[in-house]
Amino acid sequence: MKESGGRKQGAASPCAACKLLRRRCAQDCVFAPYFPADEPQKFANVHKVFGASNVNKMLQDLPMHQRGDAVSSMVYEANARVRDPVYGCVGAISSLQQQIDVLQTQLALAQAEVAHLRVRQNRSFSSYGPRPNSPTNNGFPSPKTLDSHAKPIFDMEMVMDQASYGSSMW
Repeated sequence: MKESGGRKQGAASPCAACKLLRRRCAQDCVFAPYFPADEPQKFANVHKVFGASNVNKMLQDLPMHQRGDAVSSMVYEANARVRDPVYGCVGAISSLQQQIDVLQTQLALAQAEVAHLRVRQNRSFSSYGPRPNSPTNNGFPSPKTLDSHAKPIFDMEMVMDQASYGSSMW
């Protein structure tokens, strides 16, 4: 049989859109390539949010090579609207942005702590200096030379209050 738009000629099974709309699925159905019969929820959500007529108009107005991307976008937005009727995609984007902000803050704190530890290590080298003939000289100060009771300046759970550190953190 001849293929046309992803459907076999004379196929008895209508696409998900035509099945939901309870109409005969024509050979040139604009929905058929994008809403297969085995994915009825995909069209149901798009229809609920955008309406079949609007989706049909949008697809008709687009060139063939852009329709797949448009359908993917509509499906994503429709699914987001079903999950979150008020904010839709914006809610998901906002949540991801908040996660990025938290992770960037944690990264900055970790980088600042690494920098602080490097400065502290350099100070201990300059104060005590490595013993060149020592068999235990591996480029790091011995535990005896470092302050073993020092606490890290930053805790990942702590929110840093810059005013409490004055003008300089070190």
